[in-house]
Amino acid sequence: MGKLVNGEWKDTWYDTSETGGAFQRDTSKFRSWVTADGEPGPDGADGFKAESGRYHLYVSFACPWAHRALIFRTLKGLEQHIDVSVVHPDMLGDGWTFDTNFDGATGDRQGGRRFLRDLYTGVNPDVSGRVTVPVLYDTATNTIVSNESAEIIRMFNSAFDGLTGNTDDYWPKPLRGRIEEVNARVYDTLNNGVYKAGFATTQDAYEDAVVPLFDTLDWLEDLLGQNRYLAGDTLTEADWRLFTTLIRFDAVYHGHFKCNRRRIVDYPNLWAYTRELYQVPGIADTVRFDHFMRHYHYSHETINPHRIVPVGPALDLDAPHGRDKPRDQMGAA
Repeated sequence: MGKLVNGEWKDTWYDTSETGGAFQRDTSKFRSWVTADGEPGPDGADGFKAESGRYHLYVSFACPWAHRALIFRTLKGLEQHIDVSVVHPDMLGDGWTFDTNFDGATGDRQGGRRFLRDLYTGVNPDVSGRVTVPVLYDTATNTIVSNESAEIIRMFNSAFDGLTGNTDDYWPKPLRGRIEEVNARVYDTLNNGVYKAGFATTQDAYEDAVVPLFDTLDWLEDLLGQNRYLAGDTLTEADWRLFTTLIRFDAVYHGHFKCNRRRIVDYPNLWAYTRELYQVPGIADTVRFDHFMRHYHYSHETINPHRIVPVGPALDLDAPHGRDKPRDQMGAA
């Protein structure tokens, strides 16, 4: 895993000795905004003007946070405006690398760097913290705009609309209160909850994570029996933030992170919903199970010391989802 300490790379795993065995995620370090006109973003941070070809997106196909950004790049028609570099799925002593000996790993297509950390130290030679994806990089000023996925997807949602003509809105004003409410629970107990369960180093810390995780899955199953989507009948960012965890759950989190009370395929509504979102045009191209399986099982030596990469599961994501049926028939497919 590793991290930067005052610009120097340290190969160190998460330290849970002071948290009772509980995993705590670092906060993102770069929090500026791309806006339509270059004015400051919603939190007053520096603004960068939306321009075609100016920004470069660094992602991992394995990472659910980076996957959010890839999905919004697709949904909003930004492929021709924002180029992408994909890191290698193995995250070992040097962290994310730009090695290309795995299908889909592109190398650094913007600057020819060897390690993702070189992007961080190139912007701030004294930076400290984890080196994470996604990263939205401004090639005009050679700086990192943001490495916070929740904010990058909101930039993609609206800032480039004037360039693309795509005005689809996954953060509509009338639903923002509900979206935020759902996001808060899903992030704490599920998006991050799988990591809190998987990276726990005591039984108590594990159970403190895994019990609310399945409480939330049960709640979502009930909710999706009543509503088409998490905020009602409108597909929003809340759905896509959930999707990147659901699509990895049975392949990775169920076994590798010991989230094994039930699988997503055991929840009729959640499984149909996962298939529906997967079948949205363009989304399947952002889903790489080979990267999922390789990254988690090969990179996490403390969890899987022999680095055996499982072969399964076999998931039929192209099966009819039935979510367009009347609500009393949802989940029956």
